[in-house]
Amino acid sequence: MLFSIMRNEWRTLLAERSLPAIGLLLALTIGYGIYNGQAWVSFMRESLAATQAEYAERTQKLQSDFLAYEAGSKKPVGFSDPRGASAVGGTSAVPYVALTPGPLAALSVGQSDLYPYYFKLSLRSKYLTLSNDEIENPVNLLSGRFDLAFVIVYLYPLLILALTYNLLSSEHEQGTLAMTLANPVTLKTLMAAKVLTRGLALTVLSLAILVVAIFGLTLTGNGVAWRLALWAVVMLVYGAFWFVLAVGINALGRNSSANALLLAGCWLCFALLVPALLNLASTAMYPVPSRVEMIQAMRNAGKEAQQRGSQTLARYFEDHPELAPAGGGRPDFASLSTAAQQEVDRQIQPILYRYEQQVSAQQILVDRFCYLSPAVLTQQALNDLAGTGIGAYRHFNQQADRFLKTWQDYFFPLIFARKLFVSAELASLPRYVEVPEPGSDIVRRVLLSLAGILVPTLVLTVWAIRRLNRYRLAA
Repeated sequence: MLFSIMRNEWRTLLAERSLPAIGLLLALTIGYGIYNGQAWVSFMRESLAATQAEYAERTQKLQSDFLAYEAGSKKPVGFSDPRGASAVGGTSAVPYVALTPGPLAALSVGQSDLYPYYFKLSLRSKYLTLSNDEIENPVNLLSGRFDLAFVIVYLYPLLILALTYNLLSSEHEQGTLAMTLANPVTLKTLMAAKVLTRGLALTVLSLAILVVAIFGLTLTGNGVAWRLALWAVVMLVYGAFWFVLAVGINALGRNSSANALLLAGCWLCFALLVPALLNLASTAMYPVPSRVEMIQAMRNAGKEAQQRGSQTLARYFEDHPELAPAGGGRPDFASLSTAAQQEVDRQIQPILYRYEQQVSAQQILVDRFCYLSPAVLTQQALNDLAGTGIGAYRHFNQQADRFLKTWQDYFFPLIFARKLFVSAELASLPRYVEVPEPGSDIVRRVLLSLAGILVPTLVLTVWAIRRLNRYRLAA
């Protein structure tokens, strides 16, 4: 009986022409979402390629200059020797550290248009390089980009609700529900057939369009298969939540208009209101220090360190006696400048620490209450699978911090020792090697998000079944 009802429902959907219209809308939105995401990823890759080309050109010129210095055909001009450790480690040989876009980055832009995905590090603090970000339209940053994740999180539920808001109410209003149930079929079987027909049709249609749309993408790299598999699971579980919610609303026994309003209100609450309230609460409870305050503190600290000059250097040598030159002597400009910069970093450290603590507290608050919205959990899971979530950028920043310390620890002693590099030593400078985030960490976060969606789905299922058992056929 179940399959007979499903065949009849399928014929009804085709006769109403709602499914072809939804298929066309899905094809357009999914196609544009992937195109838009791919355009952003292409921009990221072009930017990273430009940084690598600039670095290669710069180091090649540096190598040629060093060879000319060693051959005697070229001599340093000015007060600073370009072969000095300060010049090599601070400007001419500094590398870039970058977060390479993952294999599914085009499917979910995530945080990649908000957070820097590469730094040109030097001997200065990493936070002093944040002003090098690309200029972006703030409206785009506020609203987010239209990508595949946007289609799944926001538009996919609306299509589900458009197919399911009148599962029972339409037949009740037409007077056919009692006639249908006069046959040897229960209300739960009828509802199951309706939901399965629409769910299978929409899922198969969505996955088919998705496969065709991503066929032209270059999906290479580690973990593509399991990322795509988990992506499909997240999409199915998220869709199941909205199907079950629609069943429960239909089981309340209201008319189609009331069902539509209730489901639209649920979508507004879960997809828009709860995320907005979470964002508002996190920023209100844990406001981050002003960027203007940090810049002003750096300026004041820099002026003070430059004015004190030798006193700053002497204090630095007191903290780092192993770097003090043997026999004393007059300090050079590079040593004074390095000590001054370290003093600036020391003075602004409380502001940076407070900033990091507040941002961390905001994220903890969001992580704690994100289970109030399946839309937030789905967005987080899709971002994690695409490598554009908070976890990926936290991992990248930790790598950047470690490499910055390695770079500074390598050059600081050489600066105070007034080291002059030769061409052969350039190849032995520290190199940044990107280490991808462990897949186990990604899977753990995605499974937590899936559990956060699955549990309320199961609770809604129990509630919907109970409501169906108490459904009244009489008007």
